[in-house]
Amino acid sequence: MTGNSPQGGRLLNILGRYKPAPWRGRYSLSRLFLNFYLLVMGSFIAIAFFADFVISTAVKGITDDYTSRFMRGTIVLIEDELFRRPRSEWPKTIKALDAKFAYRLSIIERWTLKLPAKQAEKLDSGELAIDAEGDVIYHRLKQTPQVLKVGPISPGANPDQPRILPLDLRIRLLTWSLIGLFLAIAVWFWVRPVWRDLEALRQTARALGEGHFETRSPEARSGAFELLTETLNGMAERIQRLIATQKELSSAISHELRTPISRMRFALEMLTETDECEEQERLWQMMNVDLEELDNLIDSSLTYSRFEREQPEPHLTAIEFAPWLEEEVESMRILGRSLELSVDCSKLPDAQEVELDQKSMPYAVTNLLRNAIKYTKTRIAVSTEVVAGRIRVYVDDDGIGIPAEERQRVFFAFTRLDRSRDRATGGYGLGLAIVRLVLEQHGGTVTADESPLGGARFTLEWPLLQNVTQS
Repeated sequence: MTGNSPQGGRLLNILGRYKPAPWRGRYSLSRLFLNFYLLVMGSFIAIAFFADFVISTAVKGITDDYTSRFMRGTIVLIEDELFRRPRSEWPKTIKALDAKFAYRLSIIERWTLKLPAKQAEKLDSGELAIDAEGDVIYHRLKQTPQVLKVGPISPGANPDQPRILPLDLRIRLLTWSLIGLFLAIAVWFWVRPVWRDLEALRQTARALGEGHFETRSPEARSGAFELLTETLNGMAERIQRLIATQKELSSAISHELRTPISRMRFALEMLTETDECEEQERLWQMMNVDLEELDNLIDSSLTYSRFEREQPEPHLTAIEFAPWLEEEVESMRILGRSLELSVDCSKLPDAQEVELDQKSMPYAVTNLLRNAIKYTKTRIAVSTEVVAGRIRVYVDDDGIGIPAEERQRVFFAFTRLDRSRDRATGGYGLGLAIVRLVLEQHGGTVTADESPLGGARFTLEWPLLQNVTQS
């Protein structure tokens, strides 16, 4: 396969035609503040007016009754004063009385007055009637067709009073102004950190969109964006790790593929040049070994990539550990027929149960055993014990061991301590990396140390019970 293939050309054409949409501007603090302030203030005013309307409607009857009782004595005195004089003097008397009151007094004919039925009935029965606005009071002068009109009572409705804003209106305006000012200050102090967080998230998302996956959003100032910030940073961390893993895998696999492919190409060329059956058989066996090597490489790479990419949630099951471990070791015994492979579970309590994922944990144990089989000389010892609520599994061999300065590095993908030795044994530096990922999945660790047998000791450790499964 070459870089000039038709598929590569089509891909380059597609990528060449792609042009990302231009980035838009930043968030406007003034616009965000104004929109939110108008929304809050408008909603507050609407609720206040609605509540005022409901309350006024509910207490209107109570207010009218209070006004009637409050004014009744004054109106009765005015009525008595009128009836002390002849009717012909009533206009003059009313005029004189009107000059002494802060509200208007007048006499009108009953037939000219239009009132709601309920108020008209009160008026005709001798009670005080009040108009719809609650500002003018009517009282029928005994059995005469004339009605005493008192009001408007409010100073603002009296044409003889100076035209100034009523006191209640001035108080309302002052109150609403102060409410609006304090609300604006509160909204400003709330909106500003929200704007900062939005702008920080926008800049972070833009940087990630431009391929700067090391970018992280700063700590949120507003609690509303704390989880979103953590989620975005976690996503960026995961994407960065995935891309790094994919680059590492692509580079390493492309390097690893060269050797078996070159050997297969060489074997194919040799097949065309020889007619000897034994030589052809040897070349066919060589190609089968290379194919198996490629298959193992692909399988190991896919397994490692799946654990690194998906980080699947473990499906933990409580199992009796000793029989499970013995069964896993026994399944690997066929690979080391000439080796002494032993299992010691004597330090475990009787019927000790351990929580583990029965799909992923076998990867860890078998990969460690494969590694030990490759590099041991004669003996492999597997043992286990419980320490401080954690299960430990030791895999010891009597091989050449691992230098102290390399014991942390061996658990990372494609790490080789001796390339020639690894090629001879068919290793790619993925087995121990898979072990590390499986133990991280279980909340545990894997370490390398010096073995009492003289070679390497690998220790798996994870909690016995993780409070995930139900009893």
